[in-house]
Amino acid sequence: MDLPIVVGVDGSEPSMRAVDWAADEAALRGVALRLVYASLWERYEGVSLAQDLVKPSEQVMAEDIVRVAAERARLRQAGVKVSTDVLPEEPEYALVRESREAIAMVLGTRGRSGFVEMLLGSVSLTVASHAACPVIVLRGSHDNQVRAGRHGRVLLGVGEHGTDSAALRFAVQEARLRGATLDVVRAWRCPAHESTDHPLMAGEPARLHEQHAVEVLADALKDVPPDLEPRRRTLEGPVRQVLLAAAHEADLLVVGARRSPERFGLQLGRVAHGVLHHAPCPVAVVPERG
Repeated sequence: MDLPIVVGVDGSEPSMRAVDWAADEAALRGVALRLVYASLWERYEGVSLAQDLVKPSEQVMAEDIVRVAAERARLRQAGVKVSTDVLPEEPEYALVRESREAIAMVLGTRGRSGFVEMLLGSVSLTVASHAACPVIVLRGSHDNQVRAGRHGRVLLGVGEHGTDSAALRFAVQEARLRGATLDVVRAWRCPAHESTDHPLMAGEPARLHEQHAVEVLADALKDVPPDLEPRRRTLEGPVRQVLLAAAHEADLLVVGARRSPERFGLQLGRVAHGVLHHAPCPVAVVPERG
């Protein structure tokens, strides 16, 4: 059985935009959509209501939220099967557990403008750090133009371990679903201690680092189907800055995040963490083994 796309909803407009985006994604993939609201309302409501066999007020609100979200998803994509659930748990734990039985998870970001808009909520950050499936966090304009997009481009950042990458496979699939260009970027830098003022050596260290980036990119893309014809770019600069600049012309930015069962805490890495906070477009964080 195909796994569904899961959306975490809380009634906010960003989460409802996530429902729209995920409904379109589910239609493209031909899979079901699962809408989940999670909250520990018992902590705040107490036990007296439960003893009287009356639902806590937040549970009633949660059920209304998922009902409205489901109606919105069905109006947007009538052919997509939609299911809902209300879970009396901390949303971080509930959504991470849901990710084990999902093909992808979609989350909205809260924040109005300025610095607040740049910061990622704790729920989205925790889920992106620990989920077992790709997590797509909607950032930027949230225009929801899934099939065509404003730019017709899926952007992938390639690291040192680009070969056999789950992020690459995900980006290839997303580009194909959208009929979009796959834009693959590898950033490189020449360390300061390798620079030289000697006229015969000027530019040589930089050329070697750029050539290494070209080789890493070629190795990462060697198994990409030839009909996709990805656009390859090696750009000088810090990885996060390079990706953020390139993301202004993308409909989706895809990055990998290595997971290790021996490590605790957030498992994102500086690049994934940075683009989740600052990207001008939706970001897909894809878990990688190791």
